[in-house]
This record gives sequence, structure tokens and C-alpha cells, in this order.
Amino acid sequence: MRDYKKEFEGRVAFVKQLLKESGAKGIVFGNSGGKDSALVGIICKAACEDTVGVIMPCSSKRNYELDARDGETLAKQFNIETRVVDLSPVKEAMLSQLASATEVNKMADVNIAPRLRMTTLYAIAASEGRLVAGTGNRSEAYVGYFTKWGDGAHDFNPISDLTVKEIFEFLRYLDAPACILDKAPSAGLFDGQTDEDEMGFKYADLDELLLTGSTNEKAAAIIERMHRGSEHKRRPIRTYDKG
Repeated sequence: MRDYKKEFEGRVAFVKQLLKESGAKGIVFGNSGGKDSALVGIICKAACEDTVGVIMPCSSKRNYELDARDGETLAKQFNIETRVVDLSPVKEAMLSQLASATEVNKMADVNIAPRLRMTTLYAIAASEGRLVAGTGNRSEAYVGYFTKWGDGAHDFNPISDLTVKEIFEFLRYLDAPACILDKAPSAGLFDGQTDEDEMGFKYADLDELLLTGSTNEKAAAIIERMHRGSEHKRRPIRTYDKG
């Protein structure tokens, strides 16, 4: 097992240095009530007293209930300031306006919420001199399980090198709330959604591939297909070079 005491100290120092270099007064992150945002929130709060977690329900009933409760539980335990911004009416207004321009398909629809959330975080950050903390992990990045210009956007990310397995180990070391440790990972994009059901394999399979180089054949095929198909999400923006 990794030395999470040393890792925690190193990540906290990393965030403190970023704040010093940027001149930012504080940090803001999306408090989704999930594992990744929990770890990011704990690290950022340890590095910066002025850390704000924003709960941003958007359309999904789960956002207003389970996820919001779990986010509040984390914030209370680690004394993280919490704000709530209800994005459901914003999404509804956007879809209403888009109707005159296009027929929004399911994929486009579910990606609206993460992009609205990042817009919200950056509005708060710009208004208050904060940095936006990212909450994506290594496992999700490998298969592109994030929204481009949504949860994939941030000023810094203190957990991007960690697999899902390591995220949970880290949270157990930090004595995170049981409601977060015991909950099936979910992006909360729609009711009943879980990451593993949507992807078609277990995070344990993905982490095994990343950490050892191999996993079961069925999972490996899906993982590599998703990795290839999401390469554009991990590349820098392509620009014209006249050579």
C-alpha cells in the first residue's frame, strides 16, 4: 500500500505552492458527494482554510437527495464551507433555446450539466480570486470518462495520478464518511446511473490494467476501445502550424 501520510503531506504542499505562485486567495471545487470530490476537498481544505465546496444539483433527483446529503456530510466532518447552486432551471432554459437550433441527443444532454457546473465554478473563482480544483482520477482519464470542458476543466488537480482503488484507500486513511466509501461510483448524470454499469466493466478491472498491464479479456477490449476513442480528450488543442 502507498504511504498515504507522506502522500497527503506532499499533495497539501503542492496546493499551497500553487496558491502562493498564483496569488489566489482561495479554492473552489464541485462537491458532488462522490469519492473524488471528497478527496480533493479534504486535501484543499488542509492546504487552504478558504476552501469552498459547491453543491450543484442539475435535473437528476439523486443530485438533490443522496448526493447533496453525502456532500454535506463530508463538508461538516472536514469543516468545508458549502454553497448550493441549483442548475436545473438553467439547463431547462438552455434546452428550450437549443430547440430552435438543433435536436439535442442523449449524449449532448447529459454533458450539459458538467459544463454548467464548470461555468459556475469559474464564475465563483473569477469573482472571488480563487483557483478551481479538478476532481478527475487516473482511471477515468484513461478511458475518457469525463466531459470535455466540463469536469475535465480546472486550474489544478491534486489526485489525477490516483486510480479509483487508490482513491478509496486514501479516503479510508483519512477516515472519510462511510456514506461516501460505501456508495457505488456515479457521475449522477441521471437517476439510476452508475459508472460501472454505463462503462460495461468494473473499476477493479480498469485499475488492474493500469497497475499491472493486464486484466480479463472482455474488460480489456472495452477499456482499450474507450481509450482509443477518447484520445482527443487528453490531447492539447490542435492549432494550425504553417511550418
